[in-house]
Amino acid sequence: MKATQYGSLHRLFDENFIDYTSYVIRERAIPDVADGLKPVQRRILQTLHSVDDGRFHKVANVVGETMKLHPHGDASIFSALVNLANKGYLIDRQGNFGNIYTGDSASAARYIECRLSPLARESTFNRDLTEFVDSYDGRLREPVALPAKLPLLLLQGVEGIAVGMATKIMPHNFCELLTAQKKILKGEEFAVFPDFLQGGLLDVSAYNEGNGRLRCRARIAQKDDQTIIIREIPYGTTTQGLIESIEKATRAGKFKILSINDYTAEEVEIEIKLARGLKIEETVKALYAFTDCEISISPNLTVIRDNTPAILTVSEVLRENTARLSSLLEKELQIELTRLKERLQGHLLERIFIEHRLYQQIEECPSYELVITTVAEALLPFAADLIRPVSQEDIEKLLEIKIKRISRYDIERKKKEIKVVEQQIKKVKTRLRDMVGFTLCFLDDLLARYGQEYPRRTELTAFAEVQARQVALANLSLGYDRKSGFLGVQIKATPENTVACSEYDKILLIAKSGWYKVINVPTKIFIGHDLLWWGRVAEKTIFNLVYRDGNRNFSHLKRFVTPKFVIDREYRLFAEHRRSEIIFFKTGEGINIRVYFTASSHTRSNREIFRCDNFSLKGVTAIGKRLSARPVRRVEDVSDAVAAKAEESSPQSALFNKL
Repeated sequence: MKATQYGSLHRLFDENFIDYTSYVIRERAIPDVADGLKPVQRRILQTLHSVDDGRFHKVANVVGETMKLHPHGDASIFSALVNLANKGYLIDRQGNFGNIYTGDSASAARYIECRLSPLARESTFNRDLTEFVDSYDGRLREPVALPAKLPLLLLQGVEGIAVGMATKIMPHNFCELLTAQKKILKGEEFAVFPDFLQGGLLDVSAYNEGNGRLRCRARIAQKDDQTIIIREIPYGTTTQGLIESIEKATRAGKFKILSINDYTAEEVEIEIKLARGLKIEETVKALYAFTDCEISISPNLTVIRDNTPAILTVSEVLRENTARLSSLLEKELQIELTRLKERLQGHLLERIFIEHRLYQQIEECPSYELVITTVAEALLPFAADLIRPVSQEDIEKLLEIKIKRISRYDIERKKKEIKVVEQQIKKVKTRLRDMVGFTLCFLDDLLARYGQEYPRRTELTAFAEVQARQVALANLSLGYDRKSGFLGVQIKATPENTVACSEYDKILLIAKSGWYKVINVPTKIFIGHDLLWWGRVAEKTIFNLVYRDGNRNFSHLKRFVTPKFVIDREYRLFAEHRRSEIIFFKTGEGINIRVYFTASSHTRSNREIFRCDNFSLKGVTAIGKRLSARPVRRVEDVSDAVAAKAEESSPQSALFNKL
């Protein structure tokens, strides 16, 4: 019993979930590649077209009318309409539709107005080419896809989240898209890249045809030595969010500023005053590294194609749009040709009917049926002059001509009208024979009339990624308490036991017993009392050390650079032995040391000076150079002057040191 119930419930969930998933994908979130619109956008445009009289309409009324087609409430319709209007292509605005820079929302729907733009009227609608289906409640008809001649999917961009999939398509430049379509028609190579209303700088090196990665930066200019101004912001950000990210980074100690002021209105203007002593270049790099002045975008070009979700590339979408444009133009020409032929048929029939006085043959006809038959027979000799065979509808139109019109009929004028229609038919046929050329002319016309309204706003450039650790301020104090053996940024220590670092640094620890390891900057950890040196890992740091080999009691000098490491793994500088230890350690170049040996009756001097730079750099695992067979008591650092004086008094020692 339970198994049966579970099976029924499982089947119920499966069936309903599949239906729900399919509905959300196709009817809510993902745009159709055919017209580049989501269903709510398509319904808004169709509603605006149905009420279009050239004047502005209250947005509240448009939303209400659209609800007859869209069953998901007024909030989704209103937000979609505002978003469409702010893109600036298909809808003209009147009133406060919000601010894409500051993130301010639009006024209430009852206070703002909209209408179709001239570009939308010209390029998006044609009832003869539109397939309609019943609306959700069957009361109205709505389009399956609008006959859009523009590549709206790439032009406007779109974002949507469905069940198990999402789409994030970037907006592109109007002129560049149409120019690329021309290149497609000519068989030339092309490339198009995103263009944002917010402007900014864009690195498209990893765009990958709409399915890769973009890096977008704010445009930052220097006003004076202590002031920078943000003029353009990255796509998807607002001035409010950008300022919040800057303030957060400042509180975290990433960089220092005195003040930040937002003067944004119709254009972005964020003024940042820097603290004294800070360099403009370093602060700009820090803004890109730690704030929303640089963001990464991951586009995902998921669409509905042939009623099925598909992941396409920008090139594939644009090629499909171009093929559809050519097809729509051809269908429009075919429709126009049919209408012109019908008009010519009517003109020819009217001329024949009146010029040859065929109407006189029906004066004695006793019935309407006989009238129809008589006219049809009278027109038979002129069949070769007509476009198509005469239909009963043609005859009925002839019979509707009034006597007054017949009496005033001007044969020469009618011939001129016929000639004009024939020329129009010839022109349409010429266009049909060269659809590529006609499509190119259509695109050229759009570019000439609308291109200047849509200049590129986002500058395409390549910029190196700013590593946060490279521009981070050393705003942390890493202290070591020799008495307790603790190390960390929470440890209060004397200046000589404190190292400045940032949260991104790696810390190298070297113990007197010869172990070393690299750790992340700790809050507070126990290291022990054996710690000899600690500091930030730097690639070119040179380490000089003298250690005693406890196994043979020899002392060695070795020099090496920062070793390779795995975080938190312990390594050895020399073989482990209970009596092995480091007796001298210092970083850098130009190091000179005086070595004191155990007193011996066989030697005159118990000390000797060595220049560390005369010893070769070796790997961290190398044993190093043995200083002497004599045991070393201690080693001290000496100046260049002392070392030079010692070399003058002991040439043999200087010669020995060059190893």
